[in-house]
Amino acid sequence: MMMKIILGVAVFLIVVMFVFVNRSTDPALQKLIQDGAALIDVRTPKEFAGGSVDGAINIPLSDVESRLGEFKGKKNIVVFCRSGNRSGKAMQILQSNGFDNVMNGGSWKAVKEIVDNKGK
Repeated sequence: MMMKIILGVAVFLIVVMFVFVNRSTDPALQKLIQDGAALIDVRTPKEFAGGSVDGAINIPLSDVESRLGEFKGKKNIVVFCRSGNRSGKAMQILQSNGFDNVMNGGSWKAVKEIVDNKGK
């Protein structure tokens, strides 16, 4: 029984790592960024000031719903944060308000890696 629990936890952690940590190898995400998607960092202004992605706009998760107008007219939108959790919530907010062109980029570091390697 204990072995099943340990195995279950291990599988869960591997899935979480793949989904939230390894986004920089996601071809769909890479294509959206290469095609000029709007990059939205949903972390706090303090986190954003500590480092983000070139060209990113800071719209904290707590402000997404009140700033929906800033998302209008964007061909594609990539939202990201520290780990992918807040950006997942931001994506849900946007989708529930009619934006179907949104992708959760996961961590800002994964998005930064794609942006930094875009011209290579």
